[in-house]
Amino acid sequence: MVFGQVVIGPPGSGKTTYCNGMSQFLQLIGRKVAIINLDPANDSLPYECAINIEDLIKLSDVMTEHSLGPNGGLVYCMDYLEKNIDWLEAKLVPLLKDHYFLFDFPGQVELFFLHANAKNVITKLIKSLNLRLTAMHLVDAHLCSDPGKYVSALLLSLSTMLHMELPHINVLSKIDLIENYGKLAFNLDFYTDVLDLSYLQHHLDQDPRSAKYRKLTKELCEVIDNYSIVNFTTLDIQDKESVGNLVKLIDKSNGYIFAGIEASAVEFSKIAIGPTDWDYYRVAAVQEKYMKDDEDFDRNN
Repeated sequence: MVFGQVVIGPPGSGKTTYCNGMSQFLQLIGRKVAIINLDPANDSLPYECAINIEDLIKLSDVMTEHSLGPNGGLVYCMDYLEKNIDWLEAKLVPLLKDHYFLFDFPGQVELFFLHANAKNVITKLIKSLNLRLTAMHLVDAHLCSDPGKYVSALLLSLSTMLHMELPHINVLSKIDLIENYGKLAFNLDFYTDVLDLSYLQHHLDQDPRSAKYRKLTKELCEVIDNYSIVNFTTLDIQDKESVGNLVKLIDKSNGYIFAGIEASAVEFSKIAIGPTDWDYYRVAAVQEKYMKDDEDFDRNN
């Protein structure tokens, strides 16, 4: 059985940086990692990929040949990949024995909650190669500073979870930069645990841009609350402890920890990782720093 991650999320959420950093961390603890780039528009990769979709199809060629825009071109590329899944399977087979997979997907969100092509590709790989994959859905942490954008991120995360039907972890990426985007309305754990969204309504009502959508926003918040399956963990890809805690969570979700508990323990003993799980203390540390910065700002102003 082979384990890995399906890395998805909106443009700019840090997927490629995540794959690069996660690959380095996993290699540090002794895992052989194969990164599979499935983004036909990503032509400047910071990592060395084992398989590159551009060897099969390129977005620029599709746009030129079929007179498509970037969104239509990406849908075409995913459809082409699905129809030529044998090409990808043949590339993966030699790596099955001893590699951990990172699939770097495009940032077009419609591919993961609207169109079926990307889901079909993953489903076929799981069935034919006996893969155990976790969907890593990255969302830029700065969206927490805007209540309207945060609700949109929640709705996107929920839709993606329901559509993909995989073990799923939502991640607030770039958490180390969150204090650069202004004061949060609530403590950080409100956003990670997705607590009662009715408390956001007051802040949404103060925004003249969202006032006329008040009823719609309220209904969307109720949908998210009723499902009650969306929450977030946090990530600073440059922080060893943050990445380590996330890897523990991923290993639980896809079963890696149960496939080789002793091996997993040996891996993490190679580096200094704290014993905490579920990122609780990481959230608390970030929040404490954030609140301290706010207090210093208030004193100086």
